[in-house]
Amino acid sequence: MTDAAANPLLSPSPLPFSLPDYPSIRPAHYLPAFEHAFAVHRAEIDAIATSADRPSFENTLVALERSGELLGQIARTFYTVSSADATSEIQEIDEHLAPLMSAHQDAVTLDSRLYARVAEVYAERERLGLTGEDLHLVERTYREMTNAGAGLDDADKTVLTELNQQLSVLTTTFEKNLLADTNDLAVVFDDAADLDGLTEGELSAAARNAADRGLDGKFVITLTLFTGHPYLSSLTSRDSRKRLMDASRSRGRRGNDNDNRDVLTEIVRLRSERARVLGYESHSAYVTADETAGSPEAVHELLRRLAVPAAENASHEQAALQAIIDGDGDGFALEAHDWAFYTERVRAARYDLDRTALRPWFEAERVLTDGVFRAATELYGITFVERPDLPAYHSGARVFEVRNEDGSHLGLYILDLYTRDSKRGGAWMNSIVSQSALRGTAPIVVNNLNVPQPAPGSPTLLTLDEVTTLFHEFGHALHGLFATVTYPHFAGTAVFRDFVEFPSQVNEMWIFWPEILTAYARHVDTDEPLPADVVDRLRASESFNQGFATSEYLAASWIDQAWHSLDADEAASEMDVDGFEATALADIGLDNPAVPTRYSSTYFAHIFSGGYSAGYYSYIWSEVLDADTVEWFRENGGLTRANGDRFRQRLLGVGGSKDPLEAYRDFRGRDARIEPLLERRGLTG
Repeated sequence: MTDAAANPLLSPSPLPFSLPDYPSIRPAHYLPAFEHAFAVHRAEIDAIATSADRPSFENTLVALERSGELLGQIARTFYTVSSADATSEIQEIDEHLAPLMSAHQDAVTLDSRLYARVAEVYAERERLGLTGEDLHLVERTYREMTNAGAGLDDADKTVLTELNQQLSVLTTTFEKNLLADTNDLAVVFDDAADLDGLTEGELSAAARNAADRGLDGKFVITLTLFTGHPYLSSLTSRDSRKRLMDASRSRGRRGNDNDNRDVLTEIVRLRSERARVLGYESHSAYVTADETAGSPEAVHELLRRLAVPAAENASHEQAALQAIIDGDGDGFALEAHDWAFYTERVRAARYDLDRTALRPWFEAERVLTDGVFRAATELYGITFVERPDLPAYHSGARVFEVRNEDGSHLGLYILDLYTRDSKRGGAWMNSIVSQSALRGTAPIVVNNLNVPQPAPGSPTLLTLDEVTTLFHEFGHALHGLFATVTYPHFAGTAVFRDFVEFPSQVNEMWIFWPEILTAYARHVDTDEPLPADVVDRLRASESFNQGFATSEYLAASWIDQAWHSLDADEAASEMDVDGFEATALADIGLDNPAVPTRYSSTYFAHIFSGGYSAGYYSYIWSEVLDADTVEWFRENGGLTRANGDRFRQRLLGVGGSKDPLEAYRDFRGRDARIEPLLERRGLTG
């Protein structure tokens, strides 16, 4: 399987734009291809590290950027599948591969010979006259290798490598357990009456889920990654709502083979120990040292500043919901599974607005073409042409060619909209091919969502939250498509973690932009636009329930910080996961049982199997920039080509090739102000 003629992963793809030839790739191809690519990359690194020539920018930094191209291609091809279509065979490969990939990455990053050459170029950078992206490459490579432990002695490197391999296995195990438990806990309903309040399309999707599991005549509601479920806002049966919420919150903590409690506490312990080896007090200190935040203290200060008014607002909202319940004479205290349902009751009473009834105006295809794509065309001049002739990694994923205003090829965009048992929860963007002038590659980016798929012939009607998610993830896709850099090190979304959410959050502004909303929000049966008075009421209600939304997010961010602010000794002590969470939430004043954290530890994939450990604060940190940017667009004419070009060239287009806050100042003319964020979230009181 290592013969290029027999293994499609080891020869150039025959498809246009270097799209991997997924139809010809079999699971058995992956591990042999990885083994071959590891060997090729090791030989490339050895050639750089043992060069007899004096270290220079070209023979060290540029050579390093040229190396590993085959491995990167194979890895992006595989990890796209392992996240979006993780069959049992793919999961086995992923588990086997995790320690191998970790060991290989450490062998490169911790190579003393390579580090010495990089350090010499770094020391000579001013004499060499390096500027722009070249200078940034030297500085970032040196910083990243130093931060990873390249300057440690051999004994510490051995410890570090072992810790990294153990962590790679555990994080893969966490994700596998979560996917299995999420599938196992999908809630089965025998009678459609138990699902009163759902639309015909939602019932159709539940029936299809049941049929796919061999449960004809029943209804299955699959779980979302976050706590709760979108259907909680419309289900009239309190018992059905409770069943959904209980299933959601029990993931990874049931004492079965999928229990994640021991897994996550071991992850925390190993991360803390690794931080100590690297010279940091905690994992959070290690992570934030190389982010725009700079330190855990800066993060904690922001989270605490926002938590007090958020909790107070949530308390006021809770009182309003309880008043509705008391007025009905039902005689029960509001619980977490009731919040969304009674929130819609309050919206109806205060704003004459039923958000659950809006779905016929959000038909998925129209949202995509006349909303998401149209906004990008109006702003940036780019266009989209579907390419059904280009196969993706799954039959449910659609491929679009993206072209610049002059008709030139920009990249490929792949949309994988629907949920399935082999797809991990949540929504995300990833790259299959990243742009690089050095390598002559154009980007291929993927958006994955988890929208329930209705029965054949029924339209896919989105909730407003799902519309928001699609616009959000497409903002990441635009970042991946627009970044125009020389070196693959800076391609696409390769920016600081606490900056990466900024472009995606900015893209959400176009959801309610008048000419965009009028184009896509049209009734699926009558083609009538969403009535203007409804739009006005939606805008008027935007700040309602922000206490809940901000509190649940801040609670999750604080849990992340609490786990990852432990020093190595603290993390080594035996811990009860539920007790630890409760103490952490009480510490920041977000321990309201009716407002559960958006992610509890046992299903907090962002931090225990994704790339957000000690970094979940990134969303609110980036939102400071986002809210300030929205203000700029409104002050400067909104959806115009001139504004789009400025945002593309000065922010999205630079990728990671420039300090992000410097790029923001170049775009905005100053640092971001926090006031627009406080106003947006109703935290100015």
